[in-house]
Amino acid sequence: MITRRLLGAFFAAAIASGPALAQNYPDRELTGIIMWGAGGATDVVARAITPSAEKALGQAIVLQNRPGGVGAISTAYVNSQPADGYTLLYGAENPQIHKVMGLSQIDYKDFFPVNVIARGIAVVVANNNTPWSSLKELVEDAQKRPGAIKMGSTGPGGVAHVVNTMLSNVTPFRVASIPFDGEGPGITALQGGHVDYMPVGLSAAAEHIKAGRVKVLAVVNADSLETLPNVPPITRDFPQFAKFLPWGPFYGVFVKKGAPEAAKAKLVEAFKQAAGNEQFTKMMVDRGNVMMNISGEEADDFLAKYQAVTSWTLHEAGAAKKSPEEFQIPRP
Repeated sequence: MITRRLLGAFFAAAIASGPALAQNYPDRELTGIIMWGAGGATDVVARAITPSAEKALGQAIVLQNRPGGVGAISTAYVNSQPADGYTLLYGAENPQIHKVMGLSQIDYKDFFPVNVIARGIAVVVANNNTPWSSLKELVEDAQKRPGAIKMGSTGPGGVAHVVNTMLSNVTPFRVASIPFDGEGPGITALQGGHVDYMPVGLSAAAEHIKAGRVKVLAVVNADSLETLPNVPPITRDFPQFAKFLPWGPFYGVFVKKGAPEAAKAKLVEAFKQAAGNEQFTKMMVDRGNVMMNISGEEADDFLAKYQAVTSWTLHEAGAAKKSPEEFQIPRP
């Protein structure tokens, strides 16, 4: 028979061993949950950075794609797991507007930012058989044929939705939005002619652009890019868009907020090394990304600014379901 004294001693020993166990972290393989489907920008970044992080940690990270709900499925899953540091979320920008879009009550405030790896530049790409040679021509066509043009999207709050909302705020037009589980499937559908155009992160479209499988109508930036010198910035034809810039997708690695401090410290160091890997950095820059490699408080500040700018932009454009004020999101 187990006495109260023995039970007390058992629990005391378990509590005391907690810090020691954390110091031995990681002593088994980790799970990495990728927010979007195979072939999309988040998937590409996750699979490129992980080998270096595994080497630094001394353990494997088993990657799984869990797309759906504009990122809400993956965030809910990781949030439901034990806060032991063994389940990582490879995420993009989407959770920062889940609250105002009515998609979820979970955002990155519920996680610790192990590393905000890089921020991307968005581009507007179109099927090669479409008649437009510029974004202005696309918009003018959409104004003549409301709802006839099909836009690929990753759902409410995704890059395509936000860029289209911003553009509609500048010059009203209407298109049909066709949702996909990530930029990869969306770009595949675009090439097949199932949708006509799609705003996406440049990193997801870079190889398709180089291969001539899609055409680029505009860069969602105030200036042209060295990697796409002949593609105009969106502000050329729509100068009012400048009020939203700089803006773009970002990629990061997160762990549940209550994870042990020792585990968080080891994850931060491992992914800092991985993000600084010369080969990985070159791949990211070649794909039009701006390296950040930040964590902790610096990353929290970046995430808060992104959330404020995007949430209030969507709200003022009438595209949000709830006011940012409801969630104490300050005006930028």
